[in-house]
Amino acid sequence: MASDYREPTYGNWRKPISPGIGRLGLIGTMILMGGLVIVTIVAMVSLLPGLIGAAGLGLIMLPLAIQDRHGRSALQAITARVAWWSGRSQGWHLYRSGPLGVTAFGSYRLPGLLAASRLVEARDSYGRPFALVVVPSTGHYTAVFECNADGAALVDQEQIDTWVAYWGHWLASLGSEPGMAAASVTIETAPDLGHRLQEEVDANIDPNAPDLARAALEEIVWSYPRGSARVSTRIAVTYSAASRHGGKRRSQDEMAREIGTRLPGLTSGLGMTGAGAARPMTADQLARAVRTAYNPDSQSDLEATEGQETRWEDAGPVAAQEFWDHYVHDGGQSITWGMSEAPRGEVLSNVMTGMVSPHHDIARKRVTFLYRPYTPASAAHIVERDRKDTRFRLNGAATAARDEVAVASSDQSALEEARGAGLTRFAMLVTATVRSAEELPLAAAAVDTLAPSARVQLRRMYGSQASAFAAALPLGVVLPDHLQVPAVVREAM
Repeated sequence: MASDYREPTYGNWRKPISPGIGRLGLIGTMILMGGLVIVTIVAMVSLLPGLIGAAGLGLIMLPLAIQDRHGRSALQAITARVAWWSGRSQGWHLYRSGPLGVTAFGSYRLPGLLAASRLVEARDSYGRPFALVVVPSTGHYTAVFECNADGAALVDQEQIDTWVAYWGHWLASLGSEPGMAAASVTIETAPDLGHRLQEEVDANIDPNAPDLARAALEEIVWSYPRGSARVSTRIAVTYSAASRHGGKRRSQDEMAREIGTRLPGLTSGLGMTGAGAARPMTADQLARAVRTAYNPDSQSDLEATEGQETRWEDAGPVAAQEFWDHYVHDGGQSITWGMSEAPRGEVLSNVMTGMVSPHHDIARKRVTFLYRPYTPASAAHIVERDRKDTRFRLNGAATAARDEVAVASSDQSALEEARGAGLTRFAMLVTATVRSAEELPLAAAAVDTLAPSARVQLRRMYGSQASAFAAALPLGVVLPDHLQVPAVVREAM
């Protein structure tokens, strides 16, 4: 009997737009209108100064009007280049730790945005130990779960769609979590060296086993890791220490107690999402994961010494150097891309399968989905404002078909939010790590090939490779909170 089940599709991702003229945005439109008023007044007094003012206004507006295929204006590109040159001239692209470095003697702290971070360990209401990453500059506290994802192999499509539905419900519930600042999902593929398999076999082998069985197990342990990859899934939830009543920040002990009471509910909610058994990572596990990310050569030593504790002060690289288009850290060289546009149209549930799967041209690949959930009150305000902005553009003289689609999409978002759906801002970072500089072009070509199949548009994070590398780690780095440009100006441009 044939099944009448139809596989659902997913889409209608909305990127809020500013209610400006064309590509200028709100700030650019205000500058243009104000400049035109001033030029008109000057021209009424004297024509020549008015013409000179009009030419100057055109030069000012030109960098705001020119945009590349990623939606980035020429002014933003110029600002990024100037900031890179300024930081490079001051040596901010270099990092050295250890006895010959500038950090505390004998320590190998993390560079860049995570330099002041610290790692503490607490216990949740189930008595399980969990690590808590503290970033003092932003007042953020991050707990990390490690999941054993079930995978989609030999699983019915109905079950996969059920997992996707529950995952959407779990993300929507984050908007109602008090103090929730952000969440992230990191899927990392790395070579499997076979140490864990060796330990598992040694711990369970029978001393009286026949020689043939022993030989077969030894051959399996020796041959299985060759060409295989390990896929790790980690979910990070970040809470803000800002008081909900407008007072001073909550203390570290208060945050540890509050987050400890919430972790069991968050991990149990992941059970129906296909994430498998989710458990909080301990301080030692998280420090080992971060150290391996910065120094891939340490993976073998860390797996061979499972019993030895790794300190957070030793998780960083010995040396790191940021270039305009890539990042060198100890024994690895990495390139990080950011998503500039979500998939257009509708996609199926397996759209990201190729992107997150292991690739033979990339030694270590990390795909991180960043989420910033909105509270129900903020969500209602945002979707209604987006509806007004899209209709404002539609009423213009030169209406494009894309504007009509944007209006229909914003109406659909507002309708779903009114029915109880959550609203989450999301992004994606992809980091490819290789052993040598000669392998970087192959890794870059591999990611460029994977992006079209995932229906996303990726842009290399030029001039901010070190920060993007840190944000792709499951440590709760919320990049917008580290920017110097005010949030109001960022959203209006």
